[in-house]
Amino acid sequence: MPNRISFLSLLVTLGLWGSAQPVSAQALIPHTLRLDTTKLEQQGVGLAQEASQLAQFQQYELALQRAKLATQLAPKSPEVWSLLGGLYLQTNNLDQGITSLKKSQSLNGSGKNSAVLFALGSAYFQKGDYSVAVDYLKQGLKIKPNVPGALFDLGNAYLMLKQFPEAIAQYEQAVTQDKSFWPAINNIGLIKYEVGDGDAALKHWQKAVDLDPKAAEPRLAIAAALYARGKRDQGLSLGDAAIRLDSRYAELKFLKENLWGARLLTDTSKLLETPQMQATLAQIKEKNPRTQRPSPR
Repeated sequence: MPNRISFLSLLVTLGLWGSAQPVSAQALIPHTLRLDTTKLEQQGVGLAQEASQLAQFQQYELALQRAKLATQLAPKSPEVWSLLGGLYLQTNNLDQGITSLKKSQSLNGSGKNSAVLFALGSAYFQKGDYSVAVDYLKQGLKIKPNVPGALFDLGNAYLMLKQFPEAIAQYEQAVTQDKSFWPAINNIGLIKYEVGDGDAALKHWQKAVDLDPKAAEPRLAIAAALYARGKRDQGLSLGDAAIRLDSRYAELKFLKENLWGARLLTDTSKLLETPQMQATLAQIKEKNPRTQRPSPR
């Protein structure tokens, strides 16, 4: 389950680009030698709105081209820079994304945008700088508290810092805001398992499955835990069902990217190495020769 909030979705949610109007690229060519700065800035903002629309349809490269040009036409617009930063993050250009987002911050003066702070937190998390991620996410939550996705991100950063009580507190707060937010419940289970509380972990994973029966991650976690306890038939049955839902979870690298800890990875590896699970994986590969691309967490 992707663990990061979508910065671009936040922009739309916060109304920064919600009323986008398409702008023709040809409109950017001036008809006179004397440039009207205000008009160019308006065209830049309009082009950024078009980029936002493209991003909503996952046309990120096209959106990125327009957003870059928009910052040249409207270099003093914090919204344009924040959009460019979000697009850089979406295309895994983390350093450029951080630079653009900080530029947006500087143009805001004393005012801070919670979406930009959340995005910076997400970017630093992806870079592995978890302490800085915590700082930005906490700043954003001071401005706009009770955002489930941001609370989840903060919990993940604390998890990576092995500050487990703090992580659980954030996950629980995320669930308080959104009762159906199963990823937070799932991640509490991940922590419980790592600290040796298997019973509590199983309860949380089962609750996550109850909320979303098609969620492969908690199903596989339950399967691995049961198999490790000697309930092999039950573990194999659940594991088979889980990887048929999403075969990416049969890859230990993908599980690690999804914040699975060493204890659970070890137990899952034993489950996946069984002849039964290997046979299931072979069937899946035969039916789907193209390997699924993992979504970044």
